[in-house]
Amino acid sequence: MAQQITKDTIIGDILEIDSTTAPIFLSIGMHCLGCPASRGETVEQACMVHGVDADELVQKLNEHIASH
Repeated sequence: MAQQITKDTIIGDILEIDSTTAPIFLSIGMHCLGCPASRGETVEQACMVHGVDADELVQKLNEHIASH
């Protein structure tokens, strides 16, 4: 069973779980995935900075990971 992503999950951990999630982050304007600071943020923190609904992003990430 795939790991469940939450708003408290660290972005770097998500990318380690499934690196194919990177385009999802890029599509919402998170072009700084290589930056150590951004990889240490939670999904909720990143969404606040980028003006994205955290619940919608969590759902999209979980659906993507479950489909692999």
